[in-house]
Amino acid sequence: MTIERAVFAFAGFMVLLSVALTQWLSPYFVWLTVFVGANLFQFAFTKICPAALVFKALGLKPAGQS
Repeated sequence: MTIERAVFAFAGFMVLLSVALTQWLSPYFVWLTVFVGANLFQFAFTKICPAALVFKALGLKPAGQS
């Protein structure tokens, strides 16, 4: 799996988790969705993604590299 695919999978999982937690535990978990969305938005402009840095440290490779 590449870093890019891992980041998208992680972001999608976090959004779905946030929706479930908001529904079943507390409406304040909607802020987790806001955080994930804000992080994706800032990445579009800064090209800095904390999750990508973690996945890189774990040994995943960027797309296009073998």
